[in-house]
Amino acid sequence: MNLALPTVRQETAPPVSIFEPDTLARMESYQGYRSATPYPHAIFDDLFDPEALRTILREWPNDNLEQHNDGTFVQKKQGTTWKTQFGPYTSRYFADLASPQLLVALEKLTGMWGLIPDPYLFGGGLHATAAGGKLAVHADFNKHFRFKLDRRLNMLVYLNEGWTEENSGWLELWDQQMQTCVQRVLPVFNRTVIFSTTRTSYHGQPEAIVGPPDLRRRSIALYFYSNGRADEGAPPDVSGQHTTLWQERPGRGY
Repeated sequence: MNLALPTVRQETAPPVSIFEPDTLARMESYQGYRSATPYPHAIFDDLFDPEALRTILREWPNDNLEQHNDGTFVQKKQGTTWKTQFGPYTSRYFADLASPQLLVALEKLTGMWGLIPDPYLFGGGLHATAAGGKLAVHADFNKHFRFKLDRRLNMLVYLNEGWTEENSGWLELWDQQMQTCVQRVLPVFNRTVIFSTTRTSYHGQPEAIVGPPDLRRRSIALYFYSNGRADEGAPPDVSGQHTTLWQERPGRGY
């Protein structure tokens, strides 16, 4: 008689950290951030633990989301707010992404100092854009809505497994004169883009996503701030606070 107990399938617990063992070292040792064109930026593949990212996808929230669909600048996009209830592991990973360890790595990567994360995730958090959706080229708002700190840095982590060129949806980086798209980044899974935010760091996703109705272009969006911009060696920004600065592409509109 076979008295062996039936095999019970064990679910593997998600990783306790979103970081790979070499994540911070890769960022800190990267050369060429400030010399990149059309403005300082860096692109990394496989920077984070893939199972942590998949856990965020499994915990993707459905409540307290902002809808962005003005028909001109933004179409078929939604994002989380400070009221959104994240899953337990997603909350843990956002804490990792606001940790002193990451802030120090970002400062070494960019040459900035005094970077501050945003506890409100204002404009950031989790983003999803449906098929047919787009985001016109723009420069971001320059001051935090509550703290009035200077916005300095964007960090985008893409979560799209199986994404191909046929799906479109590239992140585009444009020159200061809005004449040429200098860099196009396909939003594939575990690709991270980090770039400086200034009045002329024009970027967006102006080409509509192509795919079935249930396709979503998903990402983590994190914004970092500082009290002034002294490390840029430039005088204070005398232009004052501004909102998003939308830009038309030459001969192609928004």
